[in-house]
Amino acid sequence: MAIQSDQDQKPKADDPAGDEFAQNDALAPAEIVPTDEVATTQLGSQRYVHAAFFVAGILIAYLSSKTLSAAWSHLADWSPAARAVPQLVSLPEDERDTLTLVVGAVIGTVSVIQVYRKETIRRWADEVAAELAKVSWPNRETVVNGTLVVVLASAIATVYVAILDRFWSFLTTLVYGA
Repeated sequence: MAIQSDQDQKPKADDPAGDEFAQNDALAPAEIVPTDEVATTQLGSQRYVHAAFFVAGILIAYLSSKTLSAAWSHLADWSPAARAVPQLVSLPEDERDTLTLVVGAVIGTVSVIQVYRKETIRRWADEVAAELAKVSWPNRETVVNGTLVVVLASAIATVYVAILDRFWSFLTTLVYGA
């Protein structure tokens, strides 16, 4: 039977000092990740789905509030509607805008929640975000170089077409004498 020295023995799992050493060995300084990066990677592509639903809610709220405000103003200016419903003109225009903004926010919130609750739409949005996360996007240098190539090619093509236009204009003037 071999006897192990203290240096050869590994710390036990229930030994608190052993856990500390195991954690320190597992987390080398190069592997320490800031907490906001950890939170970002935990959400993964879900953060884009949630952001898209949030933006859609804001857009729906804005559009519905503007539509309601325009409809209210149009009805308030229409005399048969103003006579039939005197409350249309009872509020000043700035209060109408505030009220329609609140109603628009409610409409946007309710509609986004209703759409988010549908499993098929949420699954589709998750799949789209997951596929977009797989895309290798070009870096800044590649985009700048590509843009320069397009701008230069467009400039050369413009100069070439302008020269051809002048040449054919000259020939047309010679032939037709105009």
